[in-house]
Parts: sequence; C-alpha cells; structure tokens
Amino acid sequence: MVQYDRRNGGHDFRGGHHNRKRRFREDDDSDRRPPRRLYQEPTHLKLRRQLLAIAESPLKKTDEEVKSIANTVAESCDDDEVRRNFLDLVSQLVVEQALKIPFIAAVVLAVNLKKPELAQEALARTAKALNEHFESGAWREVKLSLRFLACLQGILEADGLFPILEELFSSAVDLQTASSEDSLGLEIVKIILLTIPYIMSSSASGFEVQASSLLEKTDIIASTPHALEALVDPYPGSGDDSGHEAQSVLSLLQKQLQAESSASWQLACIPRPWQTLVIEDEVEPPTPKKHELPPIIVPSPVFPGVRPQLPEIYFSVYADQEIETVPPVSSIASLILRDSLIDTISTMDYNRNATAKFLIDLDCYFAPGTFIKRATPFDRLKEVEAGKSTWKPEDVAVDAVFSQLLQLPTPEHKLVYYHAVLTESCKIAPAAIAPSLGRAIRYLYRNVDAMDLELEYRFMDWFCHHLSNFGFTWKWTEWVDDVELPVVKAKKAFIVGALEKEIRLSFAQRIRGTLPEPYQALIGEAKEKDTPDFKYSTDPREILRLLKAKGPDSEIQTQLSSIETEASSLGVTDPLIPSTDAYVTAICFIGSKSLSHALSCIERCKERLLALGPLSEAARRQIITSVMDYWVEKPGIGVNIVDKLLNYTILSPLSVVNWALVDNIGRGMILAHAHTFEMVAGTVHKVTNRVRQIVIARNQAGLPKDQVALLDETLQKERAQMQVLFVMVEDALVGVATGVVDEMAESRNQDTEGEGLLRGWGERWLRVFRRKMAVEEAWIQEMLNKQPVHRDVVDGVEDGGKEADTNENGVVGTKEMELDEVP
Repeated sequence: MVQYDRRNGGHDFRGGHHNRKRRFREDDDSDRRPPRRLYQEPTHLKLRRQLLAIAESPLKKTDEEVKSIANTVAESCDDDEVRRNFLDLVSQLVVEQALKIPFIAAVVLAVNLKKPELAQEALARTAKALNEHFESGAWREVKLSLRFLACLQGILEADGLFPILEELFSSAVDLQTASSEDSLGLEIVKIILLTIPYIMSSSASGFEVQASSLLEKTDIIASTPHALEALVDPYPGSGDDSGHEAQSVLSLLQKQLQAESSASWQLACIPRPWQTLVIEDEVEPPTPKKHELPPIIVPSPVFPGVRPQLPEIYFSVYADQEIETVPPVSSIASLILRDSLIDTISTMDYNRNATAKFLIDLDCYFAPGTFIKRATPFDRLKEVEAGKSTWKPEDVAVDAVFSQLLQLPTPEHKLVYYHAVLTESCKIAPAAIAPSLGRAIRYLYRNVDAMDLELEYRFMDWFCHHLSNFGFTWKWTEWVDDVELPVVKAKKAFIVGALEKEIRLSFAQRIRGTLPEPYQALIGEAKEKDTPDFKYSTDPREILRLLKAKGPDSEIQTQLSSIETEASSLGVTDPLIPSTDAYVTAICFIGSKSLSHALSCIERCKERLLALGPLSEAARRQIITSVMDYWVEKPGIGVNIVDKLLNYTILSPLSVVNWALVDNIGRGMILAHAHTFEMVAGTVHKVTNRVRQIVIARNQAGLPKDQVALLDETLQKERAQMQVLFVMVEDALVGVATGVVDEMAESRNQDTEGEGLLRGWGERWLRVFRRKMAVEEAWIQEMLNKQPVHRDVVDGVEDGGKEADTNENGVVGTKEMELDEVP
C-alpha cells in the first residue's frame, strides 16, 4: 500500500487530480452520450391491459376508462393486432368474467359511435358463439352471451333481443308439456328472466310492453312448483312458522320482476356506464348507428348439456338479522347480485385467488350507492341514515359462496374449492371477511337442528377446514351450554363431530389447547395416543410378531388355526371371527404409524383378507369391526382405512352398509355420529360413481355395437346392485324413523324424548339417501335417453376404455379431495 501511494504521489485513484473521468467531463462543452431510448408499450398490449383491468379499481372513474379504451380502439382499428385483440378479449371476457359484462358492453357502445363496423363485428362474433353454446348445451354461456347482447339493446334494430327470448320461451313450453318434471325448461325460463333486467336498464327505451308481455307468459311456468323442490329444501326439519320456508329461485325472480315492472323498471343496482358516453368537441352526442341482430338459431329440441338442471332453492346465511346486510328476497338486487357472483365463482374455478379478489371488489361492479363502505362494522349500521343502503359487499359475497357450498343435491364444483375461496378471501381482507364469516357460522349453528343432514356435514367439514387455516381459533365459549347436551342432540353431535375432524387435521393435544375448560372432557387422554394399544396379550401377539418380521404364511396360518380351534372348543358359532379379529388388529397396529404404513401392510396381507369374504360374510364384516374398535378414539382414521379396503375389494359396499345400519344400528345411536355418515355416504358414492362411469362410457360416440352391448349388460348388473344397496339403506333407516327397531320398541316406555330424537335422526338420514336414489335414477334415465352414434365395426375407438370420475351431478373430473388430504 505504501508503494502504491508513492507511485501516485501519495494519492489514490478515488480522488485528487488523477481522476481522468472527472477531468474529461469538465473539459467537454457538452455530454456526447446518446439519449436513453424510451420504451413505448405496443398499442395492442396497452389495450389488453386496460380492457382486462376495466372497473377493477375503485380509485378510477369507470366512464373515463371506457372512453380511453374506445379511443384507443378507434384510433388504431386499422392495426390488425389491435383489432384482433379487442374482439378476442370481448368474446372471452363475456363468458369468463360475468361481473364486467355491462362495462365491456359500454366499450362496444362507445366504439360504435366512432367505428360502427367494429361494433357490428363484435355482435357477429357474439351471435356465432351463442349458436355454438346452444348446440353444446352450455347454458351458463348462453345466459352470459344473452346478457351482453341485452346490454347492447340500444344499438339493435327493431325489437332486438326479444324475438330470441320468445323463441326460447317456446322451447321451454315444449319441454314442460312433454314432462312436468323437466328441469331444463325451468332453467331456460330463468335465463329469460335474468336477461330482461339488462335489456330494461340498457340505453334502449320503449320496450316496457314487450317485457310485460313476456313476464305474463313466463308466470305460468315460474309459479308452478317443481316436483323435486321438496327434496332440495335445505331446512326440511323446520316448521311452517320457523321463517325457513323453501322459496324457489325461479318463482322469486318472477315476483321480483313483476314488482320492478310496476315500479317503472328502476333496477337501481345495475351499473349503467353507457350513460356518460359523450364525444369530445361535440355539442350534441351523435345518434349511434343501429345494427341488425346477426342470425341466432335456437335448436329444436334444445340440448340439455352435461350437467342436469335441477330446481334451485334460495339460500342465505344472513336471513334473520335485525339489520339487512344483504338484499331481501323482495328486491330484484338479491338475485341479480347472486347470479353474477355465482357465475364468477363457477367460471373462475381454476384460480381461487382471482375469484377471491373479485368477491372482495364486488362493489366496483355495481351502481354507486348499492353497498355501504367495505368493512363497516355491523354495530355501525344502526347509525346509517334512513334511505341509504346497509348492504355489506362482503356479506353478499360470502352469502353467494355458501349458497353454492350448501347447494342440494350437489354443488357444481368440488367442495374444497369453495373452502379455498373463503380462505383466500379471509386472507386478502381479514377485517371485512372474518366478521361476516363469524355471523354466518353462528346462523348455521343456530339452525343445525332443522338443516338437511348432508348440509350439516358439509358445514362441519368447511368449519373445521377453515379453522385449520387460522390456528383453530374460535369463540367456543358461545356454545358452552350445549356441551352438556346428550350426544343425540344435533348441536352436541355437531360439536363432537367437529372436534373429531379437527383432531384429524392436527393432533389432540393441540386442539385441546384451543378449547375452554368445559370442552376438555370431550378429548380424553386416549385420543392423545398416536398408536393405540394392542389389546391382546396371548396368541395374537405371535401373529403381530410374524407380521412385523414378514414371516412365512404357513406360520401365520398355524397361529390363526390355533385361535380358531380354541374358539370352536368354546362354542363360538363362527371361529373365523376371532381369528380375523386378531389378524386385522395386528395389521392396524403395524399400520398405525401412517396411512402409507397401513396400505403397505394391507397390500402384503391382501390375499388372505380377500379369501375371508367367500368363506364367511360375518368374518368380512368383522374386518370393519376390528378396524373401528382399534381406532375407536379416532374413528376418522378407521373410516379412511375402511375406504381403502373397499378400493381393494376386500370389503363389499353391502358389507359396509350392513355393518353400519344393521349389525350396529341398536336404537339408532350410531346415526348421530359424523363418521358413520361419512362411511355410509362414501360407500354409496363409490357405487353410484361406478354406474355413472359405465353410462358415460356407453354414451361415447363411435363405439362399436358389440362393445355397447357389453356395456349395457354391465350397466344392468351394476344398476341392480346399486338398487339393492339403496333398498338395504332404506329398510334399515325406516326401522329407526318409525321406531320399529327391536331395541327401540323395547325401550319405548322408558325414554320418550330420547326415542323422539333418535327417530329424528332416522328421518334425516332417510331423506338424504332417498334424494340420492332419486337423483341417480333421474340422471341415468336422462343420459340413457341420449342416443349416441355407434359403429358396426371394432376399429379406431378413441378413449373407449378411459375411466372417468364424476361427482354426483354428472360432471367429469378428478376424485374429490377429502378433507384430511388437504395440505
């Protein structure tokens, strides 16, 4: 360092007169470096960004966004890239982001003022897509496309969209005439009714007569109750004076529109961004050019689509509040808001984060003044001035998600998707969503006695899953009084079932730490054991040792034979039962470390377990008894293992149902346990899903006729087995519901109240499985009525043997993720 300083006169290059760079700059008269090139975003990318983000920000004025986009399109419409991007995005946004349809329509209306030929092309594309949706039976896309055209009614010639709606109504009448139980006709009428408000709020005027005439026609269908409405009532256990009267969405919509017609079609919640479209430098806005509606062909008969349409009951978790935080059923806003939100939730199922963001920003997509400020505390609503809205946007959003999560007979998507949407919404806006969810939980818990049993367990699954994402924290002290109730009371059964599921998602010690003192007794010390004790101390211990050491089958058989011999000497009717118990208990003990350990052990012992069924049906059911006895403190694990044994065909569906609803039915106490319903419902779903797979495979176009005949034969056999299963369930549950089960009859004079509660459980179970049977039979019949085209020769079969998994509404997809498999 010293030499370096000497060599440079005691100075380094960081300062002083040796800095050549600084001296050079001082000597120059000007900077000779070229100016930095500014990046200019291509017009088509800028347009895409603006159109995708339209109406998303509450900080931007929507009318300015609309004008800016329209100006960009009009100025650059000669650019093929801009033109193509604009038309493609309009078509996609209409069917993918339902909340933005009025704003996309406003852009097209603004473009029409400057470049009417571009608006005509947008109309042509929409009409073409609409015809394709008709042909494929994509009824949601039909509805959204009609909504877009309804918003453009002001630039359509003559009556615009009304002739198409009239033609649709004729198709609905034909369907209803053919069968009073038809649901597709009801769905078409619902689409018509949901399109009318957007026509009447558009820039068009003078269509009151046409709208009123159409309403008079739809009243005949909309006001007639559907035969299946009673099966999808979410509160079948409520009395007439409980405030839970089932109301059809279609009949509500009809009444609301008739009220709007009497009030001159105010439709205050629908946004009208086209009202501010004014061209700069123009004293008077020009008259927009009108276009003829491109040809739209409603097929006859209409195609029902993949998903069967069923009557829909209006459901709300904010129905009994002293202050309205959601629109009442008397307001058209209740169904307009709900419908747009459901469309958004259903079409955005591939991205739960984006869905949650749309729900949080709900107030951006409707007219100003529709909602109160976000995250306004419920207690502050009392201070709102008279005449101003008290509707909370977060309540409306949460209500829409629960309406789908708790939809009967089945929701459109996997249950875990709705769980995830609510979780993400709570993470994005905890101050707004968390209080809304709290009030929803309290409402559902208060009404759990009257709720449909299947919905109660869906609510329980979501409740536990949601708590697992937020540290299992809940105000359990609110329900302390219900801890002392008998387990046959619905609220106590809910608490017990919820804690069991929480333990499955975590571990007993942690869950116990989140509970107040009165709940501690519900989680005993035995639940904290990761590995339950092995109950045997004699011969079965040797079986356990041999299984652990992977000993030869001959030695294991020697031990089993010894147990059977001893059992015979003691007068046991079926000696296979004790030997099976020892064998299966040893398997459970070895597999108790994890599910993978259990599956590995079952795989090794599969052949011996498979051989038990043909030898003794009682021994086969003993497998279930042994599994459930070993996991008596954690029955959810036992149910999971029984499910795997069903997959291996070690157990049959009939043996599982027989074990639960015949062997162990007793007085009906088993019906109050959540894990019993999970076991039976899961078993029934496997059987019905198998039948659906065969029907879907049979209906594939292009199959050779000999393969179709083989599938028909298989379908007949599987369908018969499904019917036998449902008959067994029906017979067992009728006995409990009517009180004719032996043990109930013996104790009838001892505990009248307890017997009444048990009979109630039987009725609730019976209702669920009768509905499942009715839905399956209706779905199968509808699918068999479709006549695919089959070939005579066996060649070129595409996907003929592909196995699909369907949920109960017939939508093909992957196997539903169980709650305990959620990461």
